[in-house]
Amino acid sequence: MTPQQVAELTQDLVSETQELVEDSGADKWQPPMPPTDLIFDDGEPLESSRHRVAINALIRSFRHHFAARNDFFVGGNMFVYYSSQQVKNKDFKGPDFFVVLDVPPNPARPGWVSWEENGRYPDMIVELLSDTTEVKDLGSKKELYEKVFKTKDYFVFHPYKANSLQGWRLDSYKGYQPIEENPQGWVWCESLRLWLGTWQGQIEDDDAVWLRFYDEAGNLVLLPEEAEQQRANAEQQRADAEQQRADAERQRADAERQARLNAVSQLLQMGMSVEQIAQALSLTVEEVEQMR
Repeated sequence: MTPQQVAELTQDLVSETQELVEDSGADKWQPPMPPTDLIFDDGEPLESSRHRVAINALIRSFRHHFAARNDFFVGGNMFVYYSSQQVKNKDFKGPDFFVVLDVPPNPARPGWVSWEENGRYPDMIVELLSDTTEVKDLGSKKELYEKVFKTKDYFVFHPYKANSLQGWRLDSYKGYQPIEENPQGWVWCESLRLWLGTWQGQIEDDDAVWLRFYDEAGNLVLLPEEAEQQRANAEQQRADAEQQRADAERQRADAERQARLNAVSQLLQMGMSVEQIAQALSLTVEEVEQMR
């Protein structure tokens, strides 16, 4: 076969291949788009009012603590979408509290849709246990966060059981590994550089043991109203201290003046004139005359 014949045969094969592709419609194929008909509220209420308060306390204290930053998103009781199959199965996953780092804050998000967030998942999750959700939170959800989300830090706490706090840190090879408690019973969240621990006190109208954040130095991460009350208390303490200093200065001045007045009679007996005494004791002539 001559070179010219080879070239002609090759051209014929290319033409036939192009015709087959065009006939099959392969050039029009598009990858399936992710679902857009998502729901962000399944109508299911939280287990209790305490669960609601606990979620809000974590969200509000975290936002207040990092108010100067704009590189994170914090959510609570919100759906996290991670696959089309999940949507088809209506297998909604809504962590009670989660944080995603190094993303725009965008508080308008109705939920977290991973394929709209460059495949990002929460860096840290907290589930508030209840008698009806505990098995799932410690079982299938924990496995999902470990193997699919690959969430670095996972914590659980039962709002009605003070000693129920547990935490796990993701190991690249071994999966979730338990986080050891410190002497206070707190567990360290490496992702956020914060402790998670319990705190006894009143939030809203409920006096209970709450799950709270503590900073690296062990200080409670305050809610906005707690920070405002702390500021007001500090201001009142400063005002009280200033008043005490003023009162002490006034008492010192009064005592010093009284001592000078008491010395008038002795100086008169020594033969000093009223004018001399007034000048020596920094008193007026009238004040000295009154002491005669």
